[in-house]
Amino acid sequence: MPIETIIPAIPTNHLPDPFGELGLPLSESDLRETAYEIFVGACRSSGGTRPLTYVSQSSGRSLTTASKVKKTLGMKKSKIKNNGSESNGPATVGELMRVQMRIPEQTDSRVRRALLRIAAGQLGRRIESLVLPVELLHQLKSSDFPTQREYEMWQKRNLKVLEAGLLLHPKLPLDRKDPAAQQLRQIIRDQPIETGRHSQTVQTLRNVTMQLASRSVDDICHWADGGPLNLRLYQLLLEALFDVEEPTSMIEEVDEVLELVKQTWGILGIDQKLHNLCFSWVLFNHYVSTGQVENDFLFAADNMLQEVKKDAKSTLDSGYSKVLCLTMKTMLEWAERGLLAYHESFYRGNIDLLQSILSLGLSASIILVEENPHENGRKNSIDVANAKVDIYIRSSMRKAFSQESEKIRINRKSAKSQLSHLPALCTLAQDITDLAFTEKEIYSPILQRWHPLAVGVAVATLHSCFGQEVQKFVSGIKELTPGVIQVLIAADKLEKDLVQMAVEDSVNSDDGGKSIIQEMTPYEAEAVIVDLVKSWIKTRVDRLEEWVDRNLQQEVWNPKANRERFAPSAVEVLRTIDETLEAFFLLPIPMHPDLLPELMSSLDTCLRDYILKAKSGSGSRSSFLPILPPLTRCKGGSKLNGVFKKKDRSQTLQRRKSQLNTIDDNDPYDIPQLCVRVNTFHHIRKDLESLEKRTIAHLKSIGIRGGGIVSASRKNFELSLASCVEAIQQVCEATAYKIIFEELKHVFWDNLYVNDTSSSRIEPFLQELEQNLEVVAETVQDNTVRTRLITNIMRASFEGFLLVLLAGGPSRNFTIDDSSIVQEDFKFLMDLFWSNGDGLPRELIGKHAVIVKGVLPLFSIDTCSLIEKFKSLMLTDVQSSSNKSRLPLPSTTDQWGPNEPNTILRVLCHRNDKAATTFLKKNYNLPKKL
Repeated sequence: MPIETIIPAIPTNHLPDPFGELGLPLSESDLRETAYEIFVGACRSSGGTRPLTYVSQSSGRSLTTASKVKKTLGMKKSKIKNNGSESNGPATVGELMRVQMRIPEQTDSRVRRALLRIAAGQLGRRIESLVLPVELLHQLKSSDFPTQREYEMWQKRNLKVLEAGLLLHPKLPLDRKDPAAQQLRQIIRDQPIETGRHSQTVQTLRNVTMQLASRSVDDICHWADGGPLNLRLYQLLLEALFDVEEPTSMIEEVDEVLELVKQTWGILGIDQKLHNLCFSWVLFNHYVSTGQVENDFLFAADNMLQEVKKDAKSTLDSGYSKVLCLTMKTMLEWAERGLLAYHESFYRGNIDLLQSILSLGLSASIILVEENPHENGRKNSIDVANAKVDIYIRSSMRKAFSQESEKIRINRKSAKSQLSHLPALCTLAQDITDLAFTEKEIYSPILQRWHPLAVGVAVATLHSCFGQEVQKFVSGIKELTPGVIQVLIAADKLEKDLVQMAVEDSVNSDDGGKSIIQEMTPYEAEAVIVDLVKSWIKTRVDRLEEWVDRNLQQEVWNPKANRERFAPSAVEVLRTIDETLEAFFLLPIPMHPDLLPELMSSLDTCLRDYILKAKSGSGSRSSFLPILPPLTRCKGGSKLNGVFKKKDRSQTLQRRKSQLNTIDDNDPYDIPQLCVRVNTFHHIRKDLESLEKRTIAHLKSIGIRGGGIVSASRKNFELSLASCVEAIQQVCEATAYKIIFEELKHVFWDNLYVNDTSSSRIEPFLQELEQNLEVVAETVQDNTVRTRLITNIMRASFEGFLLVLLAGGPSRNFTIDDSSIVQEDFKFLMDLFWSNGDGLPRELIGKHAVIVKGVLPLFSIDTCSLIEKFKSLMLTDVQSSSNKSRLPLPSTTDQWGPNEPNTILRVLCHRNDKAATTFLKKNYNLPKKL
């Protein structure tokens, strides 16, 4: 055979059997002998002795007259070998079949002898009504075999066949608890058994096998017609059609032999549909297993598939459908090994073979889709073929492109001293142009039978592949050079050639080739540069984001470790942003103003994320501010535990040490480290102002003037600046409320005015608060930010002071005389923040002290007057209440005030005298004793 007709790229390995595994050790030789026994028995039963002695008519057939089978399959008559015309060939079809199935004469003689005995003992019964292996066991004994070992092997084979046909793969489902089945299993386990006409074991075997084989209403014994056993046996019979001595030829007696093989249908449960399917597989499998040298077998298999396609549409048999799908899947997988890379498998010398393999693969695909419409949707055969060919074209073109690229890479590597790296894409562009024209000339005429836009799909795929290479090339350059321009020109020329081919191919299509042209993303140099710069921006920003995530986790916020008192990571982030902007303006591109907003937006987002992550976990005002407790008085003078219950925080916060010279370096959220965070946000805000000026200078350096600068730099770092302001405010508030309500809790809430007002005054709190203020003053460097933080601390202390007075619980009770102490203590607190003029301005202190100063006079008003004032404020609610004897509880507002009922009532709740107690007991049933 000429070497050019061989397909080197498609493997010739053994294909997986689509009919399924038998599940027990029966060799091909065992199955072939069983198939031969069925064949001989079926032929005798159907026509007496004639089929076994039938003389082949092929010797008389004219060599110019093709056999019917071959003609149906579309095969050439020259590839059929004339066995009957040879002087030393078989004289009968039966003898030919023995030779073809490699059955020894001695075995054939023994089988015929047994069948004669069976026929004599079963007069009038057809072979389909007998369990043939049992009848053979009944007729033959050890003396009929040359050796005891051969006899035992023969017996074991027949018992395995019975196990396969009646127990493992029965035609009808079998209950494992069936007594006959259990008895058969026992006989098989007890082998070897005594055989022969007078064997009691064989009689028992006949009874149980007949029970199992006769479980249907027909007169056929179902012992070999269950899948996959029947298909494997039938496959071996069909394989006898190929010459045993010359596997690439089919025997001349194919018509006669096939007619006799069909006599086995009754025993094997084969019908025309299963025959067509099995014959398709046998032809295809024989083509592959014999090295793919006889293309006639492939053509024949494809022709048979057309019959299978018709059969599949006309049957709803699930068993047939399962075998059909497995067979088609195997064929399709084999075909696609070549079709998905057809440039490697086919060429000008064997291009006709592409059409056959493509036809076979598409037939298998169409059958699979039609068999599984719920998985693939209801597609017609044209759509299926079109979609598959589209996949094959694209896959093959990608692989061909990859090979061309690799070839250039290897060639350039071997001569890299003489060649520059940049023109490599120029060479590749020329090679791809040649590949496209070769595709159009050789492959597309065949592919267009199933895909009208075969050329367009091919060139669009090449266009896409080369586009990816251009993108890689551009992403690796640092500046535009003559080499870059040379590559872009080559890419532009290639693009024009490919687009022209696509347009010519699509001129008669329904959409005029619009879909293909739209698929071909242009290579315009400016678009490539824009994409390159955007990719460059993304890479830089992604790298910066990764750096932020990694370094923020390792950041040390301790001021002892930071001489500048702000985070080194912030310095590094800002430096990277500055370098990125400088590198951007060094790019030799004409569209800096157009791309600058995208760069600034990306950097702004990245910096904002840094700020948000840096402030996360530091808390907020609300996370430290106590929840206002309900109005109550508790007996026994015990403390009202849980008044300072924190929102969303643990109930068991560990008491913090008040001595700030002992800092927990491992706590990133203690007061000094929170101050460092505030410094960091302020440093970022200040540096962004300088960065804005440098950006404007860059724009001027590349010739951007006037309105262009305003347009290009508008809203730069808007998100980051807003986040800085918000972060400074939030962390200042969190730090302030953390100091007052957590760090100083033990000297503030736990101590101030507890039990005896005069002996638990504000001095301890002021001392420790002053130490905290010194830490803040020392750590926070900017005057404005420092003032803001201290102002928040003052605000928190004023708010906490009122909470102690108005919501401090039964451990705090005040007399009118205590009001002067409270007034004096609050003055001490304000003086601490004024600090003899070195602290906050008096106006600012006064502004935040308004509410406290308004409430404190209530503590100096006598109880009766307070009660009258409270009643007056509550008069409207009392009049509207159905219960005239008691006043309603006032609602809780967001602000304390001298004219706010809830505030006055809380003063009364903490008033230590009889009048207040009586009033509270009468109206609100509060305890008489504190």
